[in-house]
Formats: sequence, C-alpha cells, structure tokens
Amino acid sequence: MPEPSQPPAKRRSGGTFTATTRAASPVVGKALEAGIVILYIGLLTTTLYAGAIPEYRSAAAQEVADRTLADASAELRAAIPHNATAVNATTRLELPRTIGSSAYTIRVTSGRLVLEHPHPSVGGKTPLALPESVETVDGHWDSQESANVRVRDSPNGLVVRLGGEGS
Repeated sequence: MPEPSQPPAKRRSGGTFTATTRAASPVVGKALEAGIVILYIGLLTTTLYAGAIPEYRSAAAQEVADRTLADASAELRAAIPHNATAVNATTRLELPRTIGSSAYTIRVTSGRLVLEHPHPSVGGKTPLALPESVETVDGHWDSQESANVRVRDSPNGLVVRLGGEGS
C-alpha cells in the first residue's frame, strides 16, 4: 500500500509555509492589534494627565479660593458690630481646611484680604469693606487651624485681629 503523500510546500519569498508556520500569522496579527490598543490607551492617558486634568484641577481650586475669600470677607464684616463702643468679642469662622489638597493662608495686607496658596495659579485678593469705627485690622488665618475674629475696643476705634485657636 502506498504511503499518503504530504501536500506540496508552497514557496513564497524564499521561505516555505508548513502547517506549523501558518498558525503564526494570526498570532502575530492579534499581537499587533493588542499593541496598537495599548499604545492608544497610553497616549490618551498621558494626554489627559499631562494637560486637561491638571488644568481642570487648577481652575476648580481657583474657584474654591475665590469663594473662600468672598465668604471670609463677608464673615469678617458680619463679626464687627456697627456703632459699638465697648466691644470685646471673638467670632469663629468656618473655612475649608484645604484648597486643591493643599493648606493655605489668608492674611490682611494694605486693607485687603489676601489668600496665599502653594500652587502658583491659586490665590487672590479682595478689598475689605469695614465700618468707619474700625481703627486697625491685622493678623492671618492658617487653614489648618480654626479661624477666629477678635474685636476689641481701643481709644481710637475698634481693633480687629484675625487669628487661630490661641488668639
């Protein structure tokens, strides 16, 4: 009985295809497809984390800083009694502990409240609109401490001091 013959090997660009080498073609194709998908996801992730997301976080932090400064200014105004002569009062304010995951400071400089933040694109200033009876305003609030406003009388008017827990 004659032995079954194998199909003739096909020649193509100097190599031969056999049953074992033909199976490599789909595997290589799928590996290339997977590589392209991984490359696409990597580029998309890099683009988002290097550009769009940090800009959005900075913009959101600046919005929170603006609202915090406006609220602090309004609460400071509300803590000062109008037309009072003998005052010795302390008022506690509620301010966020962090802005953009970082601590910050609010201080009085040249008649303005100034928010100082470690990120260069976050911060701000707002003018103080206080009664004429206020002689001086000084001090600062650290966001990691409770924010207090201490108002006391002096011979020339009211003295307002911003401070933390011990002021």
